[in-house]
Amino acid sequence: MAKPPICDYEGSDYQKSFWEEGGRAYEDAAEAIALRRLLPKSGSHLLELGAGAGRNTPRYAGFQKITLLDYSRTQLEQARARLGDSPRYRYVAADTCNLPFASAVFDAATMIRTIHHLEEGESALKQVSQVLAKQAVFILEFANKRNLKAILRYLLGRQKWSPYTLEQVEFVELNFNFHPRQIRRWLRQCGFFVERQLTVSHFRVGFLKRHVPLGILSSLDAALQWTGAFWQLTPSVFVRSTHTQNAQPLQDFAFRCPQCGSHPLKAIQADIQCPQCGRIYPYQDGIYDFRVK
Repeated sequence: MAKPPICDYEGSDYQKSFWEEGGRAYEDAAEAIALRRLLPKSGSHLLELGAGAGRNTPRYAGFQKITLLDYSRTQLEQARARLGDSPRYRYVAADTCNLPFASAVFDAATMIRTIHHLEEGESALKQVSQVLAKQAVFILEFANKRNLKAILRYLLGRQKWSPYTLEQVEFVELNFNFHPRQIRRWLRQCGFFVERQLTVSHFRVGFLKRHVPLGILSSLDAALQWTGAFWQLTPSVFVRSTHTQNAQPLQDFAFRCPQCGSHPLKAIQADIQCPQCGRIYPYQDGIYDFRVK
């Protein structure tokens, strides 16, 4: 079976070029508000999928431990430079669709601005469900194909694909938009109970971002996020769900071999060798590398 393509940010200055210098202060502020509303106040061990350079990691202050996962080692190096080598953080380079963790070792997970880079989003959600404990909270953000701009463009004949059909649409290479109903269906099939939806980035328009003060724009967004319970017309949607089916209570942390599936593999601060298939996973400069190429 062919391995699905991976959107790799290796060598990218994404944090600086896109977030810090790319005019995304409004989107960052709106997402911070959504996370504050959806995150549990405290927890044991959170998995941050697609952590990048650690932009959101400080927002998970209520968790005792955080594992940052990204396919790009470069992004994790930047995150480590920002956050440091506290025993609270673990940095793991791995594929979101082939997670290197034993079952039920996290009591929370976030996947922000990540699933839209995955050709097989449902497979990634299945992987997440396997590593979460029973009643764990999962916060997923996805790019919404049924947003107001896409609907207007479609009705005016300026866009070929329909925002109403359930299938995902790849608008540029390895950038996918999803229908909210399809995302909810996938979550339910993976054993999650959808608790809450927030619509985010209502005012993602260049003119407004340039001419309306950030505080006003983010406050207006905060006032409208609750509408996600009734309709989803924004380019970004946040979903909070709870893992309720086919899950164990929270287990002690351990890795799993993504090559052969063997577990548990002890989380030592050194290269890790799978006793079953013999594959060695490097540990270098504070980063575990579980990428299988």
